[in-house]
Amino acid sequence: MKVKKGAVSLQDASMQKEAKLQKIQAARIKKHKANSAKECACIAVFVSLLIALQLALAAVPGVEVVTVLFVAYAFVFGMKRGMVAATAFSFLRQIIFGFFPTVFILYLLYYNGLTAFFGYLRGRGRLGKSKLGFVVLFACIGTLCFSILDNILTPLWYGYTLKQTQIYFMASLTVVIPQLITTAFSVSLLFYPLEKVFGAVRKGL
Repeated sequence: MKVKKGAVSLQDASMQKEAKLQKIQAARIKKHKANSAKECACIAVFVSLLIALQLALAAVPGVEVVTVLFVAYAFVFGMKRGMVAATAFSFLRQIIFGFFPTVFILYLLYYNGLTAFFGYLRGRGRLGKSKLGFVVLFACIGTLCFSILDNILTPLWYGYTLKQTQIYFMASLTVVIPQLITTAFSVSLLFYPLEKVFGAVRKGL
């Protein structure tokens, strides 16, 4: 039985087209894997930096720069990547500093909430000329919310009496006030430089 040349040519063209599509798909998968590896490495370096800074500043009560780093990171990389980094940081911190249930819950809630909020702001893109003022304000509100959440969660978790809760709250003021001042200054000074650095890193991914 003879096969027409036209039919053979059509079959060959179809096979060539399918082969091209497979190559394109393979290239896309390879590129996606490479990008995923770069993103994982970026998050790993970022979380390591956060842990190193916390270790370096552990002896200074009320002073922290983790907030400004997370704010800038989420603002550049978005909500999803920011929350992945926040979760990884929360888990790794417990391994390095020891596991405390209330601290773990606080970190998961606070830093995921912080990165979700600033990632959302990035997506909206409506801050305009007052961007830095809004970022500083919301970062300070976030720091205050962390302290309030701690003052609610810790007494409830450990079953403090009303008097013990009041003592815990008063003691927290000696920490939260320096934290608010540090957050205001660090975000004011470091947000734009960090935004540029993270922006350059994001372009390379």
